[in-house]
Amino acid sequence: MTEKMEQTKRKTRRIRIGGVEVGGDAPVVVQSMCATRTMNIDQTIAQAHQLAAAGAGIVRIALDNEKEVPALKEIRAQTPGITLSVDLQENYRIAGKVAPHVDKIRYNPGHLHHIEKAKSIPQKVKWLVDIARDNDIAVRIGVNCGSVAPTFLEKYPGDQLSAIVESAAYHCELMEEFGFDRFVVSLKDSDPSKVLDANRRFTARRPDAPLHLGVTEAGLPPDGITKTRLAFEKLLAQSIGDTIRVSLTLPNDRKHEEVIVGHAIIADVKAGRFISVPDFGAGMNIISCPSCSRVENEKFVELAQDVKELTGYASKYKITIAVMGCRVNGPGETDDADLGLWCGPTTVNLKKKDRKIGNFKYDEVLPHLRAEVDRLIAERTAASN
Repeated sequence: MTEKMEQTKRKTRRIRIGGVEVGGDAPVVVQSMCATRTMNIDQTIAQAHQLAAAGAGIVRIALDNEKEVPALKEIRAQTPGITLSVDLQENYRIAGKVAPHVDKIRYNPGHLHHIEKAKSIPQKVKWLVDIARDNDIAVRIGVNCGSVAPTFLEKYPGDQLSAIVESAAYHCELMEEFGFDRFVVSLKDSDPSKVLDANRRFTARRPDAPLHLGVTEAGLPPDGITKTRLAFEKLLAQSIGDTIRVSLTLPNDRKHEEVIVGHAIIADVKAGRFISVPDFGAGMNIISCPSCSRVENEKFVELAQDVKELTGYASKYKITIAVMGCRVNGPGETDDADLGLWCGPTTVNLKKKDRKIGNFKYDEVLPHLRAEVDRLIAERTAASN
C-alpha cells in the first residue's frame, strides 16, 4: 500500500552534534543505544563500534552515577570519530563530569524534580545549559510518557498528551531564555498513535525545533518494527523528524539491527513505499522496552519472548501486557497496561494496572501471568454477557 507523500517540506533549525549535522536540509540521522553496562568498558566500546558500523550517526550511552564517569572517559578515548550522547537518567547533577567526554547530553524534564528540591526547574536547566555551552555540546530535551513532570500532569489532569507537549515547549522556552538553541526535542510513548499526536501537536507549536523520533518499548521484532513504522512513516512523510531510533527488544549481538531497520524505514519513506499497518487497538498487544544498559537482568529479553508465546492463545482479546526491563521505565509504563511485568535484578513485579499482584522469580512468573490473563478474559466475557 502506498500513500501520497507530503509536498510541503518542513525545515527545522540546523544544529551540530559532534561531527553530525541535524535539522534543516541535513539527512535524517539514525541513532541507537548501547545495551551493554557502561562499566563493562570493552563490551561497550565494541558495541559502540558495532552500532556505528551499521550506520548509527549517534550512539547513546546511559550513566547512573559518578562511579561510571571514568569508564565513560575510557570509552570516549577508544571511540574516535563516533558521536556519543549520554543519558543522564535520574541524576542530572553528573552532567558536569560527563560533558567533557560526550557530544550531547539527554535529560528528562520529568526527572528534574527528584533531586535538589530547593532549586527551581529554571535554575537546574540554566545549570545544564551553562555546562553544554562551556563544553561545546548539544542537549536533548527528552520527554517520556512514563515520567512526565508532576507540575504538568497536575496542570492538565486526565490529558497526558497536553502535559507531554506543554512540558517540552516549556523547556524549549527555558533554553532560549538562557541564550541556548543547540537542542533537540523528543516526545515518546509506547503507543504509536500517541507518538503521532504528540509530535504533530508539538510541531505546530514549535516548527523550528529539531525532533528526535522514538516509539518507546516497541517490543520484539517483527511487531516492534511494525509499531515503529506506524508512527515514523507518517511523521517522516510530513518532514517531521530529524533523528530517529528504532527501539527493539534484542540481545546484545543483534542490537545493530535497530540501525538497519531505521535506515530501511527512511529509505522506504523517501521512495514512497509504505506498509498497511495492523490496528494495534484490537487484539493482544505486548509492549516491551528496548534492551539497553539500564536492563538489570538480561533474562528480561527471554522473558519478553516467552510472554509473547504464552499469550498466543489469547491473541483475539484486547489486552495490553507491558514487559519492562528496568526501574526507570518499569513503574510508570506498567501502570497503563492491563498487566505489567516490571523486571528487577532477580525478580519480576507482576502488576494489574497500578496494583501490584506479587513478586516472583524469573522462572516462576509465567504461570501467575497466565492465571491473570485468564481471569481478565473471564471478567470481560462476563461483563459483555
